[in-house]
Amino acid sequence: MNLLEVVRHIEADVLYGDDLLERLEVERVYGADLMSDVLAFAVPGSLLLTGLTNIQIVRTAQMLDIPAVVFVRGKYPQKEAVELASSLNMPVLLSYKSMFETCGILFREGMLPCEIERRCPR
Repeated sequence: MNLLEVVRHIEADVLYGDDLLERLEVERVYGADLMSDVLAFAVPGSLLLTGLTNIQIVRTAQMLDIPAVVFVRGKYPQKEAVELASSLNMPVLLSYKSMFETCGILFREGMLPCEIERRCPR
């Protein structure tokens, strides 16, 4: 799914990257507010959803080759985070929906989760 479709499905505001939305494709999504979880479980090329608003989110996304970040719950990212994302040509979206609802909508529309290896026996 391209990011323009993501924007339409979750009714997001585009804080940076309007001109990149049609070109960037994502098939997986990962939502987290713990950067240790993002580092452990997000896969390159996935879309990152988070409620954290600092510059470290963008640095983490860059390190993991995550092409775009969606800030959820209407939490506006810090100015420095948007500035860094723009310098990296990384789209920044803002969803007013909860993390749960945003993930659910994207899952319903065909996006896949990042696979998490089972750590406990069934």
